[in-house]
Amino acid sequence: MTLRQVESGVSSRRWSALALIVVAQFMVILDVAIVNVALPSIETDLGFSQTTLQWVISAYAIIFGGALLLGGRLADLLGRRRLFLVGLALFSLSSLLCGLAWSESSLIAFRALQGLGGALLAPAALSLLMTTFPDGRGRNTALGIYGAASGSGAAAGVLLGGLLTSYFTWPAIFFINVPVGLAAIAFTPWLLRESRADLGHRHFDFAGAITVTSGLMLLVYALTRATTHGWGSAGTLGLLAASIALILSFVLIEARSTAALLPLRMFRLPTLAAANATMALVGAGAFSEFFLLSLYMQDVLHYSAIESGLAFAGFALTVVVASNAAQMVVSRVGVRTALTGGLLASAVSVAWLTRLPVEGHYFWDLFPAFVLGGAGMAFSFVPVTIASLAGVNRSDAGVASGLVNTSRQVGGAVGLATITAITAASTSAFVDAHPALSEASPLALDHGFRTGLYVLSGLLTVGAVTAFTFVRPERRPAGAQPTVNEEFEALQEAA
Repeated sequence: MTLRQVESGVSSRRWSALALIVVAQFMVILDVAIVNVALPSIETDLGFSQTTLQWVISAYAIIFGGALLLGGRLADLLGRRRLFLVGLALFSLSSLLCGLAWSESSLIAFRALQGLGGALLAPAALSLLMTTFPDGRGRNTALGIYGAASGSGAAAGVLLGGLLTSYFTWPAIFFINVPVGLAAIAFTPWLLRESRADLGHRHFDFAGAITVTSGLMLLVYALTRATTHGWGSAGTLGLLAASIALILSFVLIEARSTAALLPLRMFRLPTLAAANATMALVGAGAFSEFFLLSLYMQDVLHYSAIESGLAFAGFALTVVVASNAAQMVVSRVGVRTALTGGLLASAVSVAWLTRLPVEGHYFWDLFPAFVLGGAGMAFSFVPVTIASLAGVNRSDAGVASGLVNTSRQVGGAVGLATITAITAASTSAFVDAHPALSEASPLALDHGFRTGLYVLSGLLTVGAVTAFTFVRPERRPAGAQPTVNEEFEALQEAA
């Protein structure tokens, strides 16, 4: 076998591995949104009340958001491929159980289990990408494709959820994960090589894991609870205080730990810290925009579930197309310029949506903003993911991947809770000023949605300023990529 043939084989295997990683990531992100349009059917079939229905989404979000850092460090310590397989198996099994759920409590419990599977799977997938592709053009291309899956997953989830719920029944939104997960499990040993952190120890930071996981779960739960019980309620304030105390305890533990779950030295990388702050704002924008626009289309324009899902097709397709271009643009102009431009495009698209009328027209009022917003999301997700991993040691690949996923999830939860509260307050104030209207009237709802979109546009602008100010150009040492001889030796070892 010639050296060129070996090089070609290594390259082909890498891109096949990337396809597997992207499918797994797409499945996890898709499941965050796919449930939304099926909620009315689930409510009817399983006897949910309006107050308990939110837990179909919240149970997944709380466990997923709280356990991501834990999943990332477990991948570093126990093996990234191993955790990838465990996450896939748990996610597939829990999806099957969700589709077979027979009651409120059973579906909520299985959704929590599904969130745990996603928390093990997502950081392992991204860390496998990092260890498979060295720094440089190859990694940027891979992250561009990965960003397309992350960016389009939410929009595709709304679309696919509408189709499956309309033409089949709600269990289909969960059953679809099972064959995909089983196929991914079958291909994993063939396509992905095992890797783990070379830390010189196998100690696990139990105190750090307990405090950060419980602190993040409490934080997401408190934010979810605030939307129904109010921000000023004693229960909400108590939960927020407890979550802050646990997270501060985690920081103190990590500062003294010799085997830290999240090494604080990582935050000495200014680009990594700024990228995670920006990712939190990107997550807030994505979660909140899809939430507000789904409600606008169904409650104001009176779209059906399938019509609402199809309306997001323009957004999802634009994300996919623009993500492929984003990695090339990042290679030419740099992460900071591309990320700032993407966030500004997103801010402008949301600003366009603030003029949404009660009698809105899809192609004039929504579609232009969807196209611009899809491009903005692509040019945000791709460079911010690259920036969040810039300069990270391979030994910290899993925890860095868990950190950026946590930033997106917690940022999304905080942003959604905040935007929801602002929207509800604006709607109530409008009704108070117009006593003839009810809070369910399209005019009042439209006013609240537009207020929320104004705030969201401002948040995205803040993200653009943050990216431009604090994200630094990546400086890589010359010769960072492994040589063909090193790749040949790795291939021999894998064989």
